[in-house]
Amino acid sequence: MICLGIEGTAHSIGVGLIKDVNKTCRVLINLIKTYKPEKGGIHPREAANHHAAYIADLIRDSIQKAKVDFNDIDLIAFSQGPGLGPCLRTAATAARALSLTLEKPLIGVNHCVAHLEIGRGTVKGCLDPVLLYVSGANTQVIAFAEGKYRVFGETLDVGIGNCLDKFGRAVGLEFPCGPKIEELAKNSTHYLSLPYSIKGMDIAFSGLLTAAENYAQKGKRLEDICYSMQETTFAMLTEVTERAMAHTEKQEVLLGGGVASNKRLQKMVQIMATDRGAKFFVPSRDLCVDNGAMIAWLGFLTYQSGQRMSIDESIINQRFRTDMMEVHWRG
Repeated sequence: MICLGIEGTAHSIGVGLIKDVNKTCRVLINLIKTYKPEKGGIHPREAANHHAAYIADLIRDSIQKAKVDFNDIDLIAFSQGPGLGPCLRTAATAARALSLTLEKPLIGVNHCVAHLEIGRGTVKGCLDPVLLYVSGANTQVIAFAEGKYRVFGETLDVGIGNCLDKFGRAVGLEFPCGPKIEELAKNSTHYLSLPYSIKGMDIAFSGLLTAAENYAQKGKRLEDICYSMQETTFAMLTEVTERAMAHTEKQEVLLGGGVASNKRLQKMVQIMATDRGAKFFVPSRDLCVDNGAMIAWLGFLTYQSGQRMSIDESIINQRFRTDMMEVHWRG
């Protein structure tokens, strides 16, 4: 089966085609166009306009570059939520139009679960992991338990990516700020004290963000602040992930989301996993960021498990939580 997936939850519009090969995911093509605001953060309506301008070309180019025909497509999948309303509606509208035009079935999927399943589907040996899901708006520790993907810990305020971006904008870095903060942090080993806020299994970043901005206002070296932010936030993330692994007794950890591309975060989680005698996995960078291939793969799994969706049922859900999705493809 070949599935075309459309991702459009926030600043990226993506189209991916996947093919099921012996219950593993073969990515045929994975194209992404990213909206970059001239200043400030993401404006939902401007991002949606960006997506609308590129989606038709992305679909056409993906078909051509994958060297398939529209008639070869068996299923259309789209990101149903969570995300920014205008962006979600743009992706969903494109998916509905394609489904009706090609007379192919349509399925909406959970964006967060897609990050986990693309890791299980493409990374060899990754079977039943705890997922540390770190992106702009989302920060969650997720694992499969009792028939569902359940959230064992999450941010209480902003996502880790938004935390880094907010700080970056405050000090004049261009969006997206996370990669630039990672580069600056490599030029320091001087730690500045920052709030370490873990509440049970959950995390809060807002106090740390305020403290980091105060350091910048006082003229502290930017490289030192970036280094300290990474060391503190990533230590918090690693701690709650280890707790979830101990609680669920799982011996695999998987990174997902755009911030999962950060090499320092990868190293810290890998050290933790090694110390526990567990396995560490991270997909390729193009599958860590928001992308259409992960939506296509989860769409395939959902459809193969027997779930169906009518056009009337394809309404977006901005608050589509991870544990709200039915998981019939896992035992």
